Amino acid sequence: MADRDSRKLGRVMGAMPSLHDAEGVFLLTLPPMSFELLLALAGFALVTSITPGPNNLMLLASGVNFGFRRSIPHMLGVGLGFAAMVVIVGLGLGQVFEAYPLAYSALRYIGGAYMLWLAWKIANSGPIGDGTEKGKPFTFVQAALFQWVNPKAWVMAITAIAAYTVPTAYASSVVIVGLVFAIINIPSIGSWTLFGTAMRRFLSNPKTVRWFNIGMAVLLVLSLAPLLQGH
Repeated sequence: MADRDSRKLGRVMGAMPSLHDAEGVFLLTLPPMSFELLLALAGFALVTSITPGPNNLMLLASGVNFGFRRSIPHMLGVGLGFAAMVVIVGLGLGQVFEAYPLAYSALRYIGGAYMLWLAWKIANSGPIGDGTEKGKPFTFVQAALFQWVNPKAWVMAITAIAAYTVPTAYASSVVIVGLVFAIINIPSIGSWTLFGTAMRRFLSNPKTVRWFNIGMAVLLVLSLAPLLQGH
C-alpha cells in the first residue's frame, strides 16, 4: 500500500518544479501567471470547491443543525485552512511525503478513521432547537486542521500545485494558487451552509432531522470511497 501511495504521489510531485533554479536561487519572481492560466485555475477552484465532498457535506449538516451564523467559523476554517495547506504542500511538504510514503499512507487512513467518527457524530446530532444538542459546530481551528486529514483536500491541493504553478516563478505562483482558492472556496462552501440553513424550516420534525443527519453521515462515509480504492 505504501509503495502504491509512493508511486502515485511521486507521479504528481514529479510535475512540480524545484523551489530553486540550477544555481540555487530561490524562485520568487512576479508576475508568475498569465491571465489564461489564472482563469483556468479559477475554474478548477470553483468546480472542486462547490462539488460534493466531506467539507460541503459537513457544512450542509452544520447549516441544518446550527444555522448559518454559528457555522461561519467552520466555513472560514475550511477556506483559509485549505489555502494555507496548498501553500505549505507546494513549498515542500509534498516532497517530504514523497520521501516517506508510509507517513503519507498513515495520514490518509488516520483521516479516514477520523471522518468515520465525524459521521457517527453527525448521525447522532440532536433535533434542531431542542436545547439538547449533542454536538457543537466546528471551530475555526478544528475546520482548518480537518483539511490535513481530508482525502479530497489532498487531491485538490496536489493537483492544483502540479497543474497551475509556473516553473520560473514557482514560489509566487504557489502563493497565488492558495489565494485563488481562498477567494473562491469560501463563497462556494458558504452556498452549502446557506442551503442547509434554508432547510431548517422544513426539518422541524425531530424524526425528519434524525433521518437527514443519518443520510448526511452515510454520504460522508461514501465520500471515503476514493481513499479505499487508493485514488
